[in-house]
Amino acid sequence: MIFEKEGNSTIVYQENISLLKFLENLNSAYEKIRNDHIIVNLFSFSRLSTDDVLEFLQLSNTHRKAKKSFVLVTDKVSYEEVPDEISLVPTIQEALDLIEMEDIERDLEI
Repeated sequence: MIFEKEGNSTIVYQENISLLKFLENLNSAYEKIRNDHIIVNLFSFSRLSTDDVLEFLQLSNTHRKAKKSFVLVTDKVSYEEVPDEISLVPTIQEALDLIEMEDIERDLEI
């Protein structure tokens, strides 16, 4: 698992492992990055389904309750196919933009 810090966000990249192993590793490393906004880059997975993305729902909900953004990045699944509780975008730049917008909303208490 590779972590790249960018401002108040951490981008998480995966190694060549299964999605479930990646999620297990992410949960184990969560304490180290829990105070940052988290972007999970899923581009290295050649196949992803809506069910795969839903595996991140619990971690996403936990992180969002702490008033931090949790964004998945992939173009294999459309954001329209997942519930609103999961933030899903097709590029890292869109993830950074979404975090900026969510920060503004939190500051304005929207």
